[in-house]
Amino acid sequence: MNQFSALAVFVEVVECNGFAAAARKLKVSTSAVSKRITLLEEHLGAKLLHRTTRKISLTEAGERYFSIALEALSAARAAEDAVTELQGDPKGVLKLSTSTSFGRLHIAPLMSEFMKRYPGITVQMMMEDRVIDLVGEGFDLAIRGGNLPDSSLVARRLAPIHNVLAASPSYLAEYGTPQIPNELYEHDCLHYVYYQRGIEWSLEKDRETARIQPAGRFLVNNSESLLETMLGHSGIGRLPTFVAGHYLSTGELVRVFPEYRMPQQVMYAVYPERRYLPAKVRVFIEYLVEKIGRDQPYWDRGICDLGEEIEAVY
Repeated sequence: MNQFSALAVFVEVVECNGFAAAARKLKVSTSAVSKRITLLEEHLGAKLLHRTTRKISLTEAGERYFSIALEALSAARAAEDAVTELQGDPKGVLKLSTSTSFGRLHIAPLMSEFMKRYPGITVQMMMEDRVIDLVGEGFDLAIRGGNLPDSSLVARRLAPIHNVLAASPSYLAEYGTPQIPNELYEHDCLHYVYYQRGIEWSLEKDRETARIQPAGRFLVNNSESLLETMLGHSGIGRLPTFVAGHYLSTGELVRVFPEYRMPQQVMYAVYPERRYLPAKVRVFIEYLVEKIGRDQPYWDRGICDLGEEIEAVY
């Protein structure tokens, strides 16, 4: 039996909290995972897991073995990273996580050139708006905006995220353009439900802040769906400029309260803390910085008065 590979299977079973979930992640059968754990226990002469029909739990021996197994796998990854960092041509599979909208609009269009530039790298990009467990789900890198609560992760700043309120010219022509924040209560307002502040809109002018929680008949968990509804003349919505920028420049959307500033955030490239950063991760981050534009991302060019202060995020 390959004891090291069995160790990796054991860690997956514990972290996935079950044989079936670990088997799906490892892309093998549940019976193969179960057999590998049984052989490992026989090799060690100790029971590592308590098994029931509903769940698994670690024995005392299993707890000790698990903690050391994690260290062993971490050391193995560090050894691999140390070697790949020296490679002249970056190689390997880069597992990348990004939000659906940002990934489709700004990451996917860059991939053809990146893959031509680095033919030894295979990119596995997962686009979804939920918060993922970067380490637990085996990602090399994530593109994230806003709060970064996990202190074990390293964050590289990519670009500011500016937010605006906007609506279609047709909607404003029919229902009027609000002149003060409280007039938003008289309008149909459209909301992105994953925003960290909920449905509250914060508007700052002359060091005074108005906090508005306008009602709306449409709430959605995808920025592009929110955009489509705004383009359909259905109301006023809040969007990041990486989604709205093109439509503001063409006039298909018009900013509401352009003299006010909304809270801003930062777009980060986030990766697990490692002694050696794999070359595949390093070159991809450098490529994004090169293409996006850092202090003034390309999607903000031509949009005036977005403000320069960046909200502190951790």
